Amino acid sequence: MNALIIIPARLASTRLPNKPLADIYGKPMIVHVMEQAQKANIGPVIVASGDKEITDIITQAGGRVIDTDPDLPSGSDRVYQAFLKVENHQDYDVIINLQGDLPLINPDDIRQSLRPLSDSTVDIATLIAPIKTDFERNAPSVVKVACSFKDQDTIGKALYFSRALIPSGEGPLWHHVGIYAYRKAALERFISLPASYLESREKLEQLRALEAGMSIGCATIQDAPFGVDTPEDLENVRKIIKG
Repeated sequence: MNALIIIPARLASTRLPNKPLADIYGKPMIVHVMEQAQKANIGPVIVASGDKEITDIITQAGGRVIDTDPDLPSGSDRVYQAFLKVENHQDYDVIINLQGDLPLINPDDIRQSLRPLSDSTVDIATLIAPIKTDFERNAPSVVKVACSFKDQDTIGKALYFSRALIPSGEGPLWHHVGIYAYRKAALERFISLPASYLESREKLEQLRALEAGMSIGCATIQDAPFGVDTPEDLENVRKIIKG
Protein backbone atom coordinates (compact mmCIF):
# COMPACT_ATOMS: atom_id res chain seq x y z
CA MET A 1 0.00 0.00 0.00
CA ASN A 2 1.22 3.47 -0.85
CA ALA A 3 0.62 5.19 2.50
CA LEU A 4 0.87 8.73 3.80
CA ILE A 5 0.86 9.66 7.51
CA ILE A 6 -0.74 12.97 8.45
CA ILE A 7 -0.73 14.31 12.02
CA PRO A 8 -3.36 17.01 12.63
CA ALA A 9 -2.37 19.61 15.22
CA ARG A 10 -3.77 22.86 16.56
CA LEU A 11 -3.25 24.86 19.74
CA ALA A 12 -6.86 25.14 20.91
CA SER A 13 -7.32 22.75 23.83
CA THR A 14 -9.48 23.35 26.89
CA ARG A 15 -7.83 20.87 29.25
CA LEU A 16 -4.21 21.44 28.23
CA PRO A 17 -3.59 24.78 26.47
CA ASN A 18 -1.01 24.73 23.65
CA LYS A 19 -0.80 20.94 23.96
CA PRO A 20 1.22 20.23 20.78
CA LEU A 21 3.97 22.57 22.00
CA ALA A 22 4.21 21.04 25.51
CA ASP A 23 7.85 20.38 26.32
CA ILE A 24 8.89 16.78 26.93
CA TYR A 25 12.59 16.75 27.74
CA GLY A 26 13.64 19.39 25.27
CA LYS A 27 11.22 18.59 22.44
CA PRO A 28 7.65 19.71 21.85
CA MET A 29 5.15 16.86 22.01
CA ILE A 30 4.22 17.19 18.34
CA VAL A 31 7.88 16.62 17.39
CA HIS A 32 7.98 13.42 19.48
CA VAL A 33 4.89 12.14 17.63
CA MET A 34 6.33 13.10 14.25
CA GLU A 35 9.60 11.29 14.98
CA GLN A 36 7.80 8.11 16.06
CA ALA A 37 5.78 8.22 12.85
CA GLN A 38 8.95 8.61 10.80
CA LYS A 39 10.40 5.51 12.49
CA ALA A 40 7.42 3.49 11.24
CA ASN A 41 8.95 3.87 7.76
CA ILE A 42 5.73 3.29 5.82
CA GLY A 43 5.50 6.57 3.92
CA PRO A 44 5.92 10.34 4.14
CA VAL A 45 4.99 12.03 7.43
CA ILE A 46 3.28 15.42 7.34
CA VAL A 47 1.99 17.61 10.16
CA ALA A 48 -1.28 19.34 9.26
CA SER A 49 -0.90 22.57 11.21
CA GLY A 50 -3.67 24.90 12.31
CA ASP A 51 -1.34 27.48 13.87
CA LYS A 52 1.83 29.37 12.89
CA GLU A 53 3.59 28.31 16.10
CA ILE A 54 3.20 24.64 15.17
CA THR A 55 4.35 25.32 11.62
CA ASP A 56 7.48 27.05 12.90
CA ILE A 57 8.30 24.24 15.35
CA ILE A 58 7.98 21.49 12.72
CA THR A 59 10.00 23.50 10.20
CA GLN A 60 12.76 24.01 12.78
CA ALA A 61 12.74 20.26 13.51
CA GLY A 62 13.24 19.49 9.82
CA GLY A 63 9.79 17.98 9.33
CA ARG A 64 7.20 18.44 6.61
CA VAL A 65 4.27 20.68 7.49
CA ILE A 66 1.20 21.91 5.63
CA ASP A 67 -0.84 24.86 6.87
CA THR A 68 -4.59 24.28 7.18
CA ASP A 69 -7.57 26.47 8.00
CA PRO A 70 -7.56 27.03 11.80
CA ASP A 71 -11.37 27.05 11.82
CA LEU A 72 -11.80 23.52 10.50
CA PRO A 73 -14.19 21.57 12.77
CA SER A 74 -12.17 18.38 13.27
CA GLY A 75 -8.84 16.66 12.93
CA SER A 76 -10.20 14.57 10.06
CA ASP A 77 -11.10 17.73 8.14
CA ARG A 78 -7.59 19.01 8.79
CA VAL A 79 -6.08 15.76 7.52
CA TYR A 80 -8.15 15.85 4.34
CA GLN A 81 -7.34 19.49 3.58
CA ALA A 82 -3.62 18.78 4.04
CA PHE A 83 -3.89 15.66 1.89
CA LEU A 84 -5.31 17.67 -1.01
CA LYS A 85 -2.31 20.00 -0.80
CA VAL A 86 0.25 17.18 -1.01
CA GLU A 87 2.06 17.04 -4.33
CA ASN A 88 0.82 14.07 -6.39
CA HIS A 89 -1.64 13.20 -3.63
CA GLN A 90 -3.63 11.09 -6.07
CA ASP A 91 -0.77 8.55 -6.00
CA TYR A 92 -1.47 7.56 -2.38
CA ASP A 93 -3.85 4.69 -1.61
CA VAL A 94 -4.04 5.08 2.18
CA ILE A 95 -4.00 8.10 4.49
CA ILE A 96 -3.18 7.45 8.14
CA ASN A 97 -4.60 9.97 10.60
CA LEU A 98 -2.27 9.84 13.61
CA GLN A 99 -3.32 11.81 16.69
CA GLY A 100 -0.79 14.41 17.81
CA ASP A 101 -1.15 13.59 21.52
CA LEU A 102 0.49 10.14 21.41
CA PRO A 103 4.19 10.90 22.03
CA LEU A 104 4.85 7.31 23.15
CA ILE A 105 3.24 5.61 20.15
CA ASN A 106 5.19 2.52 19.08
CA PRO A 107 6.24 2.77 15.41
CA ASP A 108 5.33 -0.90 14.95
CA ASP A 109 1.80 -0.15 16.16
CA ILE A 110 1.49 2.48 13.45
CA ARG A 111 2.41 -0.20 10.92
CA GLN A 112 -0.15 -2.55 12.45
CA SER A 113 -2.91 -0.08 11.63
CA LEU A 114 -2.65 -1.09 7.97
CA ARG A 115 -3.42 -4.78 8.60
CA PRO A 116 -7.24 -4.64 8.44
CA LEU A 117 -7.05 -3.09 4.97
CA SER A 118 -5.91 -6.46 3.60
CA ASP A 119 -9.67 -7.16 3.62
CA SER A 120 -11.10 -5.33 0.62
CA THR A 121 -14.45 -4.83 2.40
CA VAL A 122 -12.83 -2.66 5.11
CA ASP A 123 -13.07 1.09 4.50
CA ILE A 124 -11.20 2.35 7.57
CA ALA A 125 -8.68 0.58 9.81
CA THR A 126 -7.85 1.35 13.42
CA LEU A 127 -6.23 -0.17 16.53
CA ILE A 128 -7.53 -1.63 19.77
CA ALA A 129 -5.76 -2.84 22.89
CA PRO A 130 -7.04 -4.92 25.82
CA ILE A 131 -8.31 -2.94 28.80
CA LYS A 132 -6.11 -3.83 31.77
CA THR A 133 -6.89 -1.33 34.53
CA ASP A 134 -9.90 -0.06 36.44
CA PHE A 135 -9.07 3.45 35.23
CA GLU A 136 -9.43 2.34 31.60
CA ARG A 137 -12.68 0.56 32.39
CA ASN A 138 -14.28 3.53 34.08
CA ALA A 139 -12.82 6.69 32.48
CA PRO A 140 -15.06 8.36 29.86
CA SER A 141 -11.88 9.66 28.20
CA VAL A 142 -10.98 6.05 27.32
CA VAL A 143 -13.09 5.06 24.32
CA LYS A 144 -14.29 1.46 24.28
CA VAL A 145 -15.23 -0.60 21.24
CA ALA A 146 -17.46 -3.62 20.77
CA CYS A 147 -15.78 -5.74 18.12
CA SER A 148 -16.77 -8.88 16.25
CA PHE A 149 -14.00 -11.48 15.97
CA LYS A 150 -13.75 -14.87 14.36
CA ASP A 151 -12.03 -17.57 16.42
CA GLN A 152 -8.36 -16.76 17.13
CA ASP A 153 -8.47 -13.66 14.91
CA THR A 154 -6.41 -10.59 15.78
CA ILE A 155 -8.45 -8.45 13.39
CA GLY A 156 -12.14 -7.77 13.95
CA LYS A 157 -14.95 -5.54 12.74
CA ALA A 158 -16.08 -2.62 14.90
CA LEU A 159 -19.76 -2.74 15.81
CA TYR A 160 -19.92 0.29 18.11
CA PHE A 161 -17.70 2.79 19.95
CA SER A 162 -18.67 4.36 23.26
CA ARG A 163 -17.36 6.22 26.27
CA ALA A 164 -19.43 3.79 28.34
CA LEU A 165 -18.22 0.30 29.20
CA ILE A 166 -19.21 -2.04 26.33
CA PRO A 167 -20.06 -4.84 25.82
CA SER A 168 -21.58 -6.17 29.03
CA GLY A 169 -21.03 -9.72 30.28
CA GLU A 170 -17.88 -11.80 30.65
CA GLY A 171 -15.01 -11.48 28.23
CA PRO A 172 -12.27 -9.10 27.08
CA LEU A 173 -12.82 -5.37 26.86
CA TRP A 174 -11.12 -3.21 24.25
CA HIS A 175 -9.57 0.25 24.45
CA HIS A 176 -9.74 2.15 21.17
CA VAL A 177 -6.48 3.75 20.02
CA GLY A 178 -6.93 6.96 18.02
CA ILE A 179 -5.24 6.02 14.76
CA TYR A 180 -7.22 5.70 11.52
CA ALA A 181 -5.96 4.32 8.22
CA TYR A 182 -8.39 5.45 5.51
CA ARG A 183 -8.60 4.23 1.99
CA LYS A 184 -8.52 7.38 -0.11
CA ALA A 185 -12.13 6.99 -1.27
CA ALA A 186 -13.25 6.31 2.31
CA LEU A 187 -11.69 9.52 3.61
CA GLU A 188 -13.29 11.51 0.79
CA ARG A 189 -16.69 10.00 1.61
CA PHE A 190 -16.30 10.43 5.37
CA ILE A 191 -15.48 14.12 5.07
CA SER A 192 -18.51 14.68 2.83
CA LEU A 193 -20.94 13.23 5.41
CA PRO A 194 -22.74 15.48 7.89
CA ALA A 195 -22.22 14.92 11.60
CA SER A 196 -24.46 12.05 12.68
CA TYR A 197 -26.80 11.66 15.64
CA LEU A 198 -24.70 9.17 17.61
CA GLU A 199 -21.49 11.03 16.77
CA SER A 200 -22.96 14.18 18.31
CA ARG A 201 -24.31 12.30 21.32
CA GLU A 202 -21.11 10.39 22.17
CA LYS A 203 -18.70 13.05 20.82
CA LEU A 204 -16.99 10.34 18.74
CA GLU A 205 -16.64 11.08 15.04
CA GLN A 206 -15.95 7.45 14.08
CA LEU A 207 -19.63 6.75 14.75
CA ARG A 208 -20.42 8.87 11.69
CA ALA A 209 -18.75 6.21 9.56
CA LEU A 210 -20.62 3.34 11.20
CA GLU A 211 -23.97 5.12 10.92
CA ALA A 212 -23.31 5.62 7.21
CA GLY A 213 -22.70 1.89 6.75
CA MET A 214 -18.92 2.12 6.39
CA SER A 215 -16.81 -0.77 7.65
CA ILE A 216 -14.14 -0.20 10.33
CA GLY A 217 -11.59 -2.97 10.86
CA CYS A 218 -9.74 -3.23 14.17
CA ALA A 219 -6.24 -4.69 14.60
CA THR A 220 -5.25 -5.72 18.12
CA ILE A 221 -2.05 -4.53 19.76
CA GLN A 222 -0.71 -5.49 23.21
CA ASP A 223 -0.82 -2.12 24.96
CA ALA A 224 -2.63 1.16 24.39
CA PRO A 225 -0.18 4.07 24.05
CA PHE A 226 -0.41 6.72 26.73
CA GLY A 227 -2.29 9.73 25.39
CA VAL A 228 -1.94 13.29 26.70
CA ASP A 229 -5.16 15.16 27.48
CA THR A 230 -4.45 16.84 30.83
CA PRO A 231 -1.52 18.35 32.77
CA GLU A 232 -1.44 15.14 34.82
CA ASP A 233 -1.09 13.06 31.66
CA LEU A 234 1.79 15.26 30.54
CA GLU A 235 3.64 14.74 33.82
CA ASN A 236 3.13 10.98 33.56
CA VAL A 237 4.56 10.93 30.04
CA ARG A 238 7.58 12.93 31.19
CA LYS A 239 8.18 10.37 33.94
CA ILE A 240 7.88 7.46 31.52
CA ILE A 241 10.32 9.00 29.02
CA LYS A 242 12.75 9.89 31.82
CA GLY A 243 12.60 6.27 32.97
